[in-house]
Amino acid sequence: MNLSVRVIEARNLPAMDLNGFSDPYVWLQLGKQKVRTKVVKKSLNPQWGEEFGFQVDNLNEELLFSVLDEDKYTNDDFVGQLKMPVSRIFESEDKWLGPAWHSLQPKSERSKNKDCGEILLTIYFPQNNSSLDLNGSGVHGLQGRKHADETIESSSSGPLDSPSSLRVEEIASSMEDKSCMQNSIADRIAQIFNKHSDTAALALKPPETSGPEVYENKSEDMSSSDTFEELMRKMESRDQGNEIPKNLPGGVVLDQLYQIPPPDLNSLLFSPDSRFYKLLAGLQGSTELQLGPWKFENVESLKRVVTYIKAATKVIKAVKATEEQMYLKADGKLFAVLASVSTPDIMYGRNFKAEVLYCITPGPELLSGEQSSHLIVSWRMNFLQGTMMKGIIENGARQGIKESFEQYASLLSESVNPVGSKALGSNKEQVLASLQVKSPSDWKLAVQHFANFTVVSSICMGLYVLVHIWMARPSTSQGLEFFWLDLPDSISEFIVCSVVVLQGERLLRMILRFMQARVKKGSNHGIKAQGDGWFLTVALVEGINIAAVDSSGSSDPYVVFTCKGKTRTSSVKFKKSDPQWNEIFEFDAMDELPSVLDVEVYDFDGSFDEIASLGHAEINFLKYNKSDLADLWIPLQGKLAQACRSKLHLRVFLDNSRGGNVVREYLSKMEKMVGKKMNVRSPQTNLAFQKLFGLPPEEFLINEFTCHLKRKMPLQGRLFLSARIIGFHTNLFGHKTKFFFLWEDIEDIQIVPPTLSSMGNPIIDMTLRPGRGMDAQHGAKTKEEGRLKFRFQSFVSFNIAHRTIMALWKARSLSPEQKVQIIEESEAKSIQTDESSSLSLDDVSMSEVYASALSVPVSFFMEVFSGGILDHRVMEKAGCLNYFCTPWELEKGDVYERHIHYKFDKNISCYRGEVTSTQRRSTLSDKNGWLVEEVMTHHGIPLGDNFNVWCMTAQSSS
Repeated sequence: MNLSVRVIEARNLPAMDLNGFSDPYVWLQLGKQKVRTKVVKKSLNPQWGEEFGFQVDNLNEELLFSVLDEDKYTNDDFVGQLKMPVSRIFESEDKWLGPAWHSLQPKSERSKNKDCGEILLTIYFPQNNSSLDLNGSGVHGLQGRKHADETIESSSSGPLDSPSSLRVEEIASSMEDKSCMQNSIADRIAQIFNKHSDTAALALKPPETSGPEVYENKSEDMSSSDTFEELMRKMESRDQGNEIPKNLPGGVVLDQLYQIPPPDLNSLLFSPDSRFYKLLAGLQGSTELQLGPWKFENVESLKRVVTYIKAATKVIKAVKATEEQMYLKADGKLFAVLASVSTPDIMYGRNFKAEVLYCITPGPELLSGEQSSHLIVSWRMNFLQGTMMKGIIENGARQGIKESFEQYASLLSESVNPVGSKALGSNKEQVLASLQVKSPSDWKLAVQHFANFTVVSSICMGLYVLVHIWMARPSTSQGLEFFWLDLPDSISEFIVCSVVVLQGERLLRMILRFMQARVKKGSNHGIKAQGDGWFLTVALVEGINIAAVDSSGSSDPYVVFTCKGKTRTSSVKFKKSDPQWNEIFEFDAMDELPSVLDVEVYDFDGSFDEIASLGHAEINFLKYNKSDLADLWIPLQGKLAQACRSKLHLRVFLDNSRGGNVVREYLSKMEKMVGKKMNVRSPQTNLAFQKLFGLPPEEFLINEFTCHLKRKMPLQGRLFLSARIIGFHTNLFGHKTKFFFLWEDIEDIQIVPPTLSSMGNPIIDMTLRPGRGMDAQHGAKTKEEGRLKFRFQSFVSFNIAHRTIMALWKARSLSPEQKVQIIEESEAKSIQTDESSSLSLDDVSMSEVYASALSVPVSFFMEVFSGGILDHRVMEKAGCLNYFCTPWELEKGDVYERHIHYKFDKNISCYRGEVTSTQRRSTLSDKNGWLVEEVMTHHGIPLGDNFNVWCMTAQSSS
């Protein structure tokens, strides 16, 4: 029998490496058959998505899954294992297990680490095994086995990442052992007669076809005869609601919105009737294009094979390429296709495959009312075998894929219109106008709320009691009764009275809940924001699969939004699991950019103080661009929400009413808190900073410092400070370390005195709040009670760095009253000039390099700093190319400032670096001359980021 195993993903694996991650892969073994998955680098939640085939000879065997962590120079570390009896799979319903999560176990009970994570698997016996499972023995049994082996060799290609020859050799070796095979078949027959007699009786009938090969070809013909639309409908019916795959680690080569619905874009790109592939092949110079039909290889995998000959380049000759395309998801709205391209004829071509992932998701609705699609294409190199040429292959493939998808995007733009900002609707009023839906009347809501068994039964019972009272005659007082106190005269009367009271109490509680909810309904909906600054507008559209907490199978959800201490609350939707809100909330203007928006979904239970959480989410504005925020589906976190896969549909808009002065105004506030001059960075510098950490366009760099990140060993890099984040980046011999976290995540900042281990420098120790900044945990020094601790040391100018960090942290974490107090205390301090991470006179000692007394007026020397002809000739004579300077601008009093930029001639510096400097001119204390101070920053030379040069020129008359 043939057994198929699909290794999908794993989660919550323990970290085995010093960087806080693992490089996991899975080793599978059944008897003597052994295969393995690819290695996923630096991940604790790896995704493999690979399928393998095994030949089963004995149902008493166990299928062993071993998760290992790859180490380059030492033995691989053991992470966890799972043992699965083959008989358990065979005895399951439809001989199918999964997809299901299985807990990984340690090697022994003595292991310290008991939590080894979980792995998601699908294990099944293909349906075409039924005709060959029980072909007795002798000649007929061997012939059936031979047909099975041929079928496996021809049709079962195994995983995209591992060669199928390994399994073919294992099957061939198992054929040689005939006696073992006959015994295992006998064992199978015995087990089937004992446990599945009906199935065995059917299976023992001789097959009507010539063999399993014929059966498989029939299934393939059936799938290939279906139209592409029919195949998509089958995929949609078999969809299990899994999330769309994440982008591949090689990077994103295409990320664009198109003015076309997702199903139509999917048909354009992958339908056999589409001319897109033929046009693309002609554009790229590929020949002999052959598009294979889409076929269901197993129950859930739809695949096709595309072959072509790639055009020759300057480096590589024309070569045949085979591209295997497989649908990972197709539910009618979301589509994911994984393409694995192999070129075995080139050098080292059998050692790797290039994988490309196409993800098509619904985009925001356009102003014209049309649907849009969001296409994201990512890639990676999957190395089947290790090779020393790995880096060269990856770099060459990266350049080739980039050029190919530039042509791909250009051709697609000719067929489908890309969506620009105008089509998306930058005017949020137009976008939100479609959400203005008339709310239902209170009477309609009351009918929906009270139309249930509790209310109806209470009303009927109340009427029944009233009719009984009207028809009954007054009775004389008995027992302990008085003329004004009538007690039940029997047990049955006592029970009836109790039921009536309980029903009345429940009805009264429902009425009170309804009245409280209607008083609270949409109290924040439609309230306009006030002030000047950053405006946050949130449109709550709908929710799906909201968890139920009562016996009715539904809940009464409402949503609370929180941003920078301000809250907005939605109305309550009674008895809804898929509520429709269509409510708009506006937050009053904020002086600073908000970082996160907290979303909580509660179940209303009669009082807003007594609430049950149905799920929560956090929207980090630094991880989304404006187009994503304009139409956002967010999954809710929490046990109930994750079990039900609850989601909210939001439209979020973040606008600035201050225009381009917002950066300058923010830096002015920081100057008063830091006590130092802060300059606005150039657009190129801000763009490089945003690209480095993947930040939105509104984020701007404030300052950067060279320092060491203290872990087990100090790691030199640069610390970047902006209005909302603190980030660190280093690239040491090609090994990059990069992370950032929010200022709000920091719980405490402490200064550790200099020690021998810190090379005599003070240390800035940052402690994050519990559970915060987990994306940056690979850069943390320690983790205690869920709190990450980061240590930075060896600053060139510790005083400047410390003051700036403390000011930015307090600006994001302190209350408005505390900020005003700090500004008032700092207003008396003078503002000093600081160019990026420049040095002040207190930080350096200056030496005299030239002094002379000449019989010329001071005004002649000042011509050198005037920006005129003499200034340019002197700089050119000194070997400075492309010299540029700004006019002198009055800074304050009699102090003037200008900026300079130039390049070094190759005779001055072999690196031909660039220099940016700031010059400040002021009069001497005796008003008898001038003082010119200059801070120079060098770019493009070794270690240029680690120092600045300070020059001071004094000119006086005597």
